[in-house]
Amino acid sequence: MWKLIELPKYKVSIGCKWLYKSKFNADGSIDKHKARLVAKGYSQKEGIDYEDTFAPVAKMNTIRMMIALATKYNWKMHQLDVKSTFLNGELREDVYLVQPKGFVKQGHEHLVCGLKKALYGLKQAPRSWYVKIDSFFYEKGFMRIKNDPWSVMTA
Repeated sequence: MWKLIELPKYKVSIGCKWLYKSKFNADGSIDKHKARLVAKGYSQKEGIDYEDTFAPVAKMNTIRMMIALATKYNWKMHQLDVKSTFLNGELREDVYLVQPKGFVKQGHEHLVCGLKKALYGLKQAPRSWYVKIDSFFYEKGFMRIKNDPWSVMTA
């Protein structure tokens, strides 16, 4: 996910924070506690910290068409939620994060985390994940639909 390094000259590190959430069972009892590290991406500046943002959203016409085709041809349909989506995106830019609270390496407090993968909160996280999954689908023989907005995006 990251490597501890010296902050390069003329570079700025991004802050981060922990988000905590409790998941509950139907009866109200606690199922589990979750923690997620998020970058304070609101401090990033376009053209300096990132080049482009992108969050693909399918048009409702496309979704309706797919449901109609699945119904007509009796196809099975599945919905899925990709766990840890943004954590799978590979960064093109150099991004530096302050060491997270609770994970500061003693004697190396001056070092920063040089991110290797995207992190929740980064402006470029949705795009980096999309570029990765788009190339996977392309390798498997899928093609983009020309009517949807991301068909004009170049990876």
